[in-house]
Amino acid sequence: MSPRTPVAAVLFDLDGTLIDTAPDFVRIVNQMRQEHDLAPFSFETIRQQVSNGARALTTLAFGAEDSNPNFAQHLDTLLTRYEQQLAVDSCLFDGLNESLLTLEQRGIPWGIVTNKPSRYTNPLLAGLNLNERCAVAICPDQVTHRKPHPEPILTACKLIGADPLHTIYVGDHARDIEAGKRANNFTVAAAWGYLNEGEQAQDWQADITLQSPNDFKPWLQQYLN
Repeated sequence: MSPRTPVAAVLFDLDGTLIDTAPDFVRIVNQMRQEHDLAPFSFETIRQQVSNGARALTTLAFGAEDSNPNFAQHLDTLLTRYEQQLAVDSCLFDGLNESLLTLEQRGIPWGIVTNKPSRYTNPLLAGLNLNERCAVAICPDQVTHRKPHPEPILTACKLIGADPLHTIYVGDHARDIEAGKRANNFTVAAAWGYLNEGEQAQDWQADITLQSPNDFKPWLQQYLN
């Protein structure tokens, strides 16, 4: 199945789709556990929770909020440290910079629609020198509803003047695909992202599922030509 041509824009989820932010979260979570005399988790154990947000990472590290009286303190520490160190090891997934260059060379705007607040998103993009390349970045604090509601995607499309019917949305979570479908985008499931254990990207019923970020550029070029 191909996207509706011409392609007006390509929008990406952030964590686990466009940018691999897991290394910074893994470092910070394990530092915090070490400070409390707890054994470190494996990289993969923490990676699987990154798309579920800071509360999920805090729960993983120190237990659920309802059973941990220090949950709020741990959460605040995690967020503070992340804000201070959010572009240390994070990077674009392999192959995606080439995809972004392809879009830029074709004059097709690309942007980000994420559930990550702007206080983290904007410094991260600046730290990776993506802020001036990105046509739009919509965070939950800029809209009334967050994904899976379509409002953030529709807001991004409106700001860059892209017809949602001719926009591709790429994401690594079921809520991303739901949001893209509700916005009438062509949806791409990023199976390379932060999936929960046992989860299959094919189950999200995206228009297409790609297994590797290196698969995105050839797929994109095929439909731009």
